[in-house]
Amino acid sequence: MSDKKTHKTSVGGQALIEGVMMQGPKGVATAVRKPDGNICVEHHEVRHLKDKNKFWGFPLIRGIVGFFESMMLGYKMLMYSAEVSGMEDIEDAEMNKFEKWITDKLGDKFMTLIMGIATVLGFALAFLIFFYLPVLAFNRLNAWADGSLTPWQGTIEGVIKIIIFVVYIALVSRMNDIKRTFMYHGAEHKSIACYEAGLELTVENVKKCSRFHPRCGTSFIFVMLILSIVLSTLLSKIFPAIAEVRVLWMFLKIAFLPVVMGLGYEFIKYAGRHDNLFVKIVSAPGLWMQRLTTKEPTDDIIEVGIESLKAVITDNPEDDGIK
Repeated sequence: MSDKKTHKTSVGGQALIEGVMMQGPKGVATAVRKPDGNICVEHHEVRHLKDKNKFWGFPLIRGIVGFFESMMLGYKMLMYSAEVSGMEDIEDAEMNKFEKWITDKLGDKFMTLIMGIATVLGFALAFLIFFYLPVLAFNRLNAWADGSLTPWQGTIEGVIKIIIFVVYIALVSRMNDIKRTFMYHGAEHKSIACYEAGLELTVENVKKCSRFHPRCGTSFIFVMLILSIVLSTLLSKIFPAIAEVRVLWMFLKIAFLPVVMGLGYEFIKYAGRHDNLFVKIVSAPGLWMQRLTTKEPTDDIIEVGIESLKAVITDNPEDDGIK
């Protein structure tokens, strides 16, 4: 055991395909298990908007910007890990003759087109599931209740969103590929927890640490869902006429979504620095959900998590603290 003191850090990460991405004082780094069994560790150059202009680093604004930057960076690193881990080679081997012909003729343009279509369809599906479906479900329930549920519109729609989210995660977590990715998610959390506990980064020490962490993206999503319930309830009181028109109500909630993102980010940042009762209560649902989105990793997966963390931390733990 090391003689380091327990400390909080600003280090965070993301599970990849056969790997882990970490962001810390030394920038962004990935550790990916290659087909030959070796671990490929690489630093990636990333420039954040807040580094270019202080405006993007202001409270609330930084949460909105950070969310979209995280989405783009996460997607980029996932594609990178698929290449390093050999996943792309497997997919190429499984392509049929027509797919190979299209790829040979159009090359990168074809893949860009496919990714563009997939992104649009993804956003459309998210809109349908998390915006349209809850409103539709509430309207049906309210009609059956002869309009008596109207004062609770925002709350009920929020609860429906949470139910949909939990059921969706529970279903996808049963897929073998997703289970393995969730094991890398667990390794990411456990490695950070080990470092924050002041322990030496070894497989045995990491195995002892918790796979649940308050700064997790799962907690962020749950905080956003809770905030959306509060905000939707307020909006339904302030704009009762709009709340009765399905299309206008959905677009009003979308318009206020950046506010929810900003507040959610500020809470997660606050939760990383504090361990009081308020933080424990609000963080609890997200931590419960991590029982689904993280799995206990095997030793080889823990090794990847450790290497990714080592690549972004300094020799002095105090320099890795939350700013």
